[in-house]
Amino acid sequence: MAIDAFAGPFTTHEVVNQAPPIGDVDLFSTHTALVEGLEREGGGWARERCSEVGRAWGAERAQTWGRQANDVPPKLVTHDRYGNRVDEVEFHPAYHELMRQASEHELHALPWNNPHEAGHVARAAMYMCSGQVDAGHGCPITMTFAAVPALRTTPELAEEWIPRLTAPVYEPELGAGKRSAKCGMAMTEKQGGSDVRANATTARPLGGDEYALTGHKWFCSAPMCDLFLVLAQTDEGVSCFAVPRVLPDGTRNPFRLQRLKDKLGNKSNASSEVEFDHTWGRLVGEAGRGVPTIIEMVAHTRLDCVIGSATGMRAGVAAATWHAGHRSAFGKLLADQPLMQNVLADLCLESEAATALALRLARAYDEEDTAFKRLATAIGKYWVCKRLPGHAFEAMEALGGNGYVEESGMPRLYREAPLNSIWEGAGNVNALDVLRALVKQPEALDRYLAELGEAEGADARLDASVRGLKDDFADAATLEVRARRVVERLALALQGSLLVRHAPPAVADAFCASRLAGDGGLAFGTLPAGTDFRAIVERHTPQPA
Repeated sequence: MAIDAFAGPFTTHEVVNQAPPIGDVDLFSTHTALVEGLEREGGGWARERCSEVGRAWGAERAQTWGRQANDVPPKLVTHDRYGNRVDEVEFHPAYHELMRQASEHELHALPWNNPHEAGHVARAAMYMCSGQVDAGHGCPITMTFAAVPALRTTPELAEEWIPRLTAPVYEPELGAGKRSAKCGMAMTEKQGGSDVRANATTARPLGGDEYALTGHKWFCSAPMCDLFLVLAQTDEGVSCFAVPRVLPDGTRNPFRLQRLKDKLGNKSNASSEVEFDHTWGRLVGEAGRGVPTIIEMVAHTRLDCVIGSATGMRAGVAAATWHAGHRSAFGKLLADQPLMQNVLADLCLESEAATALALRLARAYDEEDTAFKRLATAIGKYWVCKRLPGHAFEAMEALGGNGYVEESGMPRLYREAPLNSIWEGAGNVNALDVLRALVKQPEALDRYLAELGEAEGADARLDASVRGLKDDFADAATLEVRARRVVERLALALQGSLLVRHAPPAVADAFCASRLAGDGGLAFGTLPAGTDFRAIVERHTPQPA
């Protein structure tokens, strides 16, 4: 029989039963919990601006930039063709587009430039849009944002640098006479890591506030920034310095890039090792007070770790709910399968709780609520960042084999997920920082409990959890070894309080049942029967523009 007898329409590759591309999407307006949180925490004045930012970052071209910037990672160039040392990093053009758009949206400067009281809250909402496209470019954006409070300790440096650091423009080339600047940091060393007091970099006085720094930094993120805050040893002890890449006379400061780190994720962002060889820097704050000075920066970078992890959860929820709403199996849409509804609802709960905590924390920075933000930042940094990796995995699994493929974007989200928990002090550092805060500022616990008390009487399970917190501090001798468990309980109580006060009943009830009353398992997708899964999932499913 001739083969032609079997000829007919070739339909093997007709695409059916797959989620369609979501296309352009308003990443702000389709995130209901974020919209409500912006209004609740005082940022309602920025709603239209947030929607504009959400549309810009949700556009297909921005999503393409995020993919391209990670597919083609930065490249270190130590010398030019003639053998001259240049110490530069080359990026894919998409990275520069991400940085340009973030700068124009003032994600690095909004609270410092805007007279509105809720500048941190508005910025947090916008940051949750940009981070869904790419997290790597957020590193220099965050550090530039966070450098401002540290530089304010030294008026001369503040006057010189803050106007450039807060300018809503992006100029990637190094050089003198620029309108704008970006700031990085170089603190950790091989022998010390988080123990920055073990740093061996030395600073020799040159006169006045000028010093010559010599030493090696194990991690220097975003090495193409214009300015860096650096810790080094002086006769008085660990001190903080402002180190520019370009000297006042326009020549290059000795800033030797030894290599770029080959990281698990965060591929679009360059992280390097750097060598200082009589590198010029100026003292920030008082000599010997480098750690308290840099803490002004670290507090704000930790705030962004919380916001960034909440952003990662939202990205995972958006991908999982969109997929489940279009993919069928065993005769039903995945979104209509009872057990998948449980999984999706549980992911949505975690995302909403993280979003609520991040925005409440941002308001504490707006209000300069020192006692609350000191404790809540460390608690949020520990818990929200710690929850993201498991959340990202479960969201990936909701897509099945499609989620394991790079084109889905889920592997990139999964590789990115651990970073915020490691950066700016890993889990143990932040758990112990909570205990230090309670010793140095005993009033912080009272302030924190007062915040929880605003929901008193609204849910018996929450009330019981808050009462139990007070018992956690009774045995001081074992408190350090129990620090992680104590911080976890503090975080869950705050999230529960926020959701009971502000979230729909279905969300608040499911959270209290599963996180506070123990009616939930260790894995996502173990919410109790009777949960209004559909209401929770529909609240969090994105819609195309």
